[in-house]
Parts: sequence; structure tokens; C-alpha cells
Amino acid sequence: MTIGIIVAMSKELRLILPMLGELTTEKRGSTTFHIGTLGQHRVVAMECGIGKVNAAIGATTLIDTYSPSLVINTGVAAGASADVAVMDVVVATGLVHHDFWCIGEEWGHIPGCPAVLPATDYPEAVSGTHVHRGLIATGDLFISRKEEVDTILSRFPGVKAIDMESAAIAQTCQQREVPFFCMRVISDSPWSSHDNSRQYEDFWEDAPHHSFNLVSHLLKSLS
Repeated sequence: MTIGIIVAMSKELRLILPMLGELTTEKRGSTTFHIGTLGQHRVVAMECGIGKVNAAIGATTLIDTYSPSLVINTGVAAGASADVAVMDVVVATGLVHHDFWCIGEEWGHIPGCPAVLPATDYPEAVSGTHVHRGLIATGDLFISRKEEVDTILSRFPGVKAIDMESAAIAQTCQQREVPFFCMRVISDSPWSSHDNSRQYEDFWEDAPHHSFNLVSHLLKSLS
């Protein structure tokens, strides 16, 4: 089984690559793909870059080149709920574009796509006290203020985390008919602070290896 893993930043990729054995690399255009093994699976990992355009291009290239049976997106996200703390994990039960609107459409609904993009959440394989499930919202803006979170929640009340890539990857997978799993580690909590940028920077001083290891546990559990 070939599984694709997409992250946005090199900080995140460095947490994924040590999990893989027999690593090789391939260059496709400007993107480097890291190909290795984990258990019985072939894993293709890549850093797509920040933002929805980079995420969609990366997901399309990964799917068209390597034909994965599953695409996983992991990395960090801002928490959007008081019950989600820094270092907790949010597994997506669905994904939305919080910054999309077109006249005649409900907020976040891209014509031709589901209003909530689907994701599988593997409840038996990924679970724990600090693992939450809910909507993840995506937009091309680093959310840093409580007012911004409040606006997103007013449109999408079930949102637990906010990032800049996952809905674009989910949309690509939905159109290519590839199953999608998304798990994000909470790096900061803008819902509780007017400016969370320092909280986000401090988070990386203690990189969340234990949370990224949930990806390894998931892959080992898949038949």
C-alpha cells in the first residue's frame, strides 16, 4: 500500500522522516519527494509549502505521480476551541474553507464540491486523552487574533482547529477520489489571546514528537 504524507514546512518534515526506513529521494519539478517504508507500507512524504495553492499543487503532483491509496496531511494548527489546548491533537471529521465566498453560495461552499469536504478519522487507531475530533478550517491567513477566530466560529460552529493547507488537500483528494486523513497538532490558541505569535514561536522550542508519532501508529495499524 502506498501512502502519501503532506506537510507544509521543513520543521514538520523533520519530524516525519525519522519514522521511515530505506529512504530515497526523487525530484519532480521544484519538489523533493522522500520515499521510504514504514511497516509493510511504501510512504511518499513531501513538503508542499505554506498556503492553499502550494497545498493543492503538492497534492495533485503526489497523487498523479505516485497513485497513493491514502493521503495524510499532518502538521500544526491554531486551536479554535476552549477544550483544545496547545500540544493536543485534532483529527478532522471534515474540512472547510473559511475564507471562500461566492455570490449565491453559502460561506465556504465551492461550487461542485461538498460544503464540508470529507475525511476518514480512524477512531480505533488514533485516540487518546488529548486527541479531539471535529472540523478543521483552512484559509490563506495566519490566524493570530481572537476576533478572527470568533468570525470563523460564527460561520462554522464545529471548528476545532484552523490551518492554511488541509482543506485544499482534502478538495484535491475528493476530486481525485483518494481517501484523505488529516491530523493537526495545536501550536497556539488565538481564541484566548489578542496576539498569539509569541506562543506559536515558543511551541517549536519543544517540538511535539509524541504527537507526530501518532502518524506512525496509524500507518502500522493499517492492513
